[in-house]
Amino acid sequence: MMERLREGASSLAVKIILGLIIFSFVFAGVGSYLGSGSQPVAATVGDREISRNEFEQAYQNERNRMQSQLGEYFSTLLGDPQYVQQFRKTILDRMINDILLNQRAQELGLRVSDAQVRSEIVKMPAFQNAGQFDKEVYASALRRAGYTPEGFAETMRQDMTRNQLIMALQSSDFTLENEVNHLNELEVQQREIRTITFDIAKLAEQADVTEEAIQSFYDENQSRFMRPDQVKISYIELSGEALRSAVSVSDEEVEKYFTENQDKYSTLEKRRVSHILIQGDDKEKAQAVLDRINSGEDFAAVATEVSDDTFSAEKGGELDWFERGVMDPAFEQAAFELANVNDRTELVKSAFGYHIIQLDGVEAPITKPLTDVQASIIATLQDEKAAGEFYELQTTLAEVAFEMPDSLDDAAQAVNAQIKESDFFSRSSVPEGLSTPAVIQAIFSPEVREDGLNSEVIEIAPEHVVVVRVDDNRPAAVLPLTDVSEAVKAQLARDLAEKQAQALATDTVAALQSDDAGEQFLTDNALSFTEARTISRSDTLAPEVFKITKPLENSSVYVEARDESSNIVVIALDGVLSVANDSMKPQVSARLARNQAQQELSAVLEVLRSEESISYPILETSTN
Repeated sequence: MMERLREGASSLAVKIILGLIIFSFVFAGVGSYLGSGSQPVAATVGDREISRNEFEQAYQNERNRMQSQLGEYFSTLLGDPQYVQQFRKTILDRMINDILLNQRAQELGLRVSDAQVRSEIVKMPAFQNAGQFDKEVYASALRRAGYTPEGFAETMRQDMTRNQLIMALQSSDFTLENEVNHLNELEVQQREIRTITFDIAKLAEQADVTEEAIQSFYDENQSRFMRPDQVKISYIELSGEALRSAVSVSDEEVEKYFTENQDKYSTLEKRRVSHILIQGDDKEKAQAVLDRINSGEDFAAVATEVSDDTFSAEKGGELDWFERGVMDPAFEQAAFELANVNDRTELVKSAFGYHIIQLDGVEAPITKPLTDVQASIIATLQDEKAAGEFYELQTTLAEVAFEMPDSLDDAAQAVNAQIKESDFFSRSSVPEGLSTPAVIQAIFSPEVREDGLNSEVIEIAPEHVVVVRVDDNRPAAVLPLTDVSEAVKAQLARDLAEKQAQALATDTVAALQSDDAGEQFLTDNALSFTEARTISRSDTLAPEVFKITKPLENSSVYVEARDESSNIVVIALDGVLSVANDSMKPQVSARLARNQAQQELSAVLEVLRSEESISYPILETSTN
């Protein structure tokens, strides 16, 4: 039946019918259907909803960040469905916390101006070129991250407003001197120890493991030797980054772009003004001040005397240089209409009150030479060309992979791509680069795995997609003993070695705790302690050593522990040393304050969460 459906889907008659259906939707107004549907909800915080798109964007950004930091290790983690579930919930919880903090910041009246947002964006290293803010780098970075300039600015505003609240909480914390002294004494404390190490690996080499033991262990633990359900796939991968490296840009194209986008490479006109502010609606008072200026009184002196803008009044009304789009619209329009230095406005009404504005200076726009911006223009044109080519190829790939669902050959030829093949793998060992939830879901779906169809085009990351198909299946099975015999033998040898070491360590501690038997026991078993050494909290044995009770004078305390290699160790604690080191107090104080601030922030979030109704529809759906 599937074969007949595939043949039918490729026929000319069906394509004509599908075309007529599509046109009928266009003429009937398909936009109304699309516009009326609501986005799936990922989580709710009271009346505020986090859409699935918002969450998936945040998840993809965080996933990309973690991938760049941890590389293959993170890909391995993503192969564990439980880890992915927890990772997604962590990101969703962070988004919920941000919303709660934003709401509380708004309730407290915290605000961030457009000028502050712009200033922060301009200073961000990611948007700079040769130490200066670069509009092209900014636009390209936002495009790759899936942001519009307005959306990114609003995100920055929310982050900065939220940080005002967080900083207020942190700045209210303090540490007491006795707290710092006590913690510092504990942290710089040292301990004198001796050790006996029972090397598990060496003991395992001497362990006698019989063939009967191997067979018996294998028979009794076959579930431990299951090969999981596996598949072998082939796939086509399209990447905008790979296309970008092959894109060439001519000098003519660079010059044309530069000519058509002069505003991107020119500084904005800047103005510096002085002003006098009379707050509120007292126009008569403002007019009286203007009359004094017009009668010849010094502008700076009058500003110092009467201006309600106390900050600028201290400097005779002088403001910093500014561009368009920073000041109140009415103030800005009046300031940029002044033609000459020392020209003044009449009364200008803004949201703050009445202004009298005097022009102090004009800085004309400056256009960067082409040589300074050529590299960024080439990068922009490469991005644009690669993006255009990528989306054309993606459309072609989707069409051909659907029309010819039994093979990737035609699709690969249509987009000039190689078909890549994998070895057998399970859900928990998906090859690096393919271990995303969407790809794994597609590979193990009935349509792809059981019916042998090509998958849809799957987005791995922005401008990075794949189409996969399953070439072979291998059901779960118990691995034969011949394949796992060495592993079983190694495990049994280690188990025997651990038991031997544990028993000997326990007997050693018991003997050493006896006043008379300890030395003789060590001699009889050819054991000896290492030379005494002093360790700090940075030592690998520190977690075990610093838990031991302080010994009495001229005596030792003996315990069993494990080292970083999981060997069993007998530790003799001979003494506790107090070391004076006041140089560490500033770091200890700062860390203590950070911990307290984090605890306070966690407590605030706990209270905010208890006051709101919070749900996770997306996690409930994925669980079901």
